[in-house]
Amino acid sequence: MKFVKTIAVTMGLVAAAVASPASAEWKPERPIEIIVGFAPGGGTDQTARLIASAAQEFFPVPLVVVNRPGASGTLAAETVAKAEPDGYTLLVAGGSESTSVPNHREISYSLDDFRGILRVNREHMVIVTKQGSGLDSVEAVVEAAKADPGKLAYASSGPAGILHSAFLVFEKEAGIQIQHVPYQGGAPALAALLGGHVDMAIITPGDAAAQVEAGNVNAIATTSDRAEQLPDVPSLTELGYDVDLENMKGLVAPAGIPDEVAEYLQDRFTKAIESDTFRTLAERGNITPGYLSGADFEKAMRDMSDSIANAMGDTPKTAQ
Repeated sequence: MKFVKTIAVTMGLVAAAVASPASAEWKPERPIEIIVGFAPGGGTDQTARLIASAAQEFFPVPLVVVNRPGASGTLAAETVAKAEPDGYTLLVAGGSESTSVPNHREISYSLDDFRGILRVNREHMVIVTKQGSGLDSVEAVVEAAKADPGKLAYASSGPAGILHSAFLVFEKEAGIQIQHVPYQGGAPALAALLGGHVDMAIITPGDAAAQVEAGNVNAIATTSDRAEQLPDVPSLTELGYDVDLENMKGLVAPAGIPDEVAEYLQDRFTKAIESDTFRTLAERGNITPGYLSGADFEKAMRDMSDSIANAMGDTPKTAQ
């Protein structure tokens, strides 16, 4: 009888041990905020609303997109970096606020303050020059820049952003000097190129394809691999320049988030990316999916940040 009781007690303990992981699994009990560091309507906001819409069916609580624009996305990043690591506050990261701006300015956070959940999409960046300028290839640009250092100029969507940094890395790799002319956004930068005020700019593949078709620009290279929309345009890497930068978007949480919470979030957002809803919305929004796990997303951001830091060398950071 004592032996039977012992077996019963033991089996009860085993059953409890087996059941405990499931019963202890973290589940959100209030809305999860997805913080966007830019105004509604832009690329970062599009990514946030895409993943929130596709993932909502996999969460028992609302996924709420919150826009907190300012300082090239760093205000939102600072907010999330300092937030409680409880799974209820996420940031759309991977772009300028994560990989570029921290190398240019003194800010209160670093990549170490975040844990990757997953990468959602990737956006190629295309270097374009004005049609008829004679700068119809990377070789032509490098030759002209070496013949007269500092004469050529490029437009960016703003100082310290990913477009600015992409040109810095290219300059470093090519051993050239090009003048930087910042504008308040990508549209004014493109307008400056078309108006002949600068010699180069970086735009999205979709915009580049449209401008090439209209006969306005030469698409001379991408800054990562070849873009689907422009299959005949080579990458800088193919041309012999070690440049691999793109405008990534994904979700990160504050560092210190418990493993079970991070795993819960990654599992459900991954299901969203695999869903028909995500594929349909991504195609409709002309968004290129680019899934990476949380750990791989962190590495991709760190690799880009290191590349930019190397290009800047000993250039001092400016104040926030």
